[in-house]
Amino acid sequence: MDHSDEVREELSPPAIALRALIPEVMRNYGELSRAAMTPGELSSATKELLAVVIAITRECDGCIVSHTRSAVRAGVTRQAIAEAIGVGILMNGGPGTVWGPRALRCYDEAVADIMNDTPAS
Repeated sequence: MDHSDEVREELSPPAIALRALIPEVMRNYGELSRAAMTPGELSSATKELLAVVIAITRECDGCIVSHTRSAVRAGVTRQAIAEAIGVGILMNGGPGTVWGPRALRCYDEAVADIMNDTPAS
């Protein structure tokens, strides 16, 4: 089991429980998320890179997992994620050198997972 799977497995049961307790809050958060990430002047890929950098500075494993997977789906390259992680390190200092590599690992895991989910042509 890779790190991304561990984080998703750890967070899933409490997230489901919380959703049952405060469904309107969680539903509205989901709507806010969809609205914020919808392409406009900024592409979905750019917005996902921004979210990854913020997740690094906030030291949020769940956010890193979610947004690196979404970045892969948006077509973000490994070089682009690495450059964004560099900005995260700049803005976060020493902790960025810990959380940045975590984000790169999650990106690599997402690429592997998504490539394995793609049906062969």
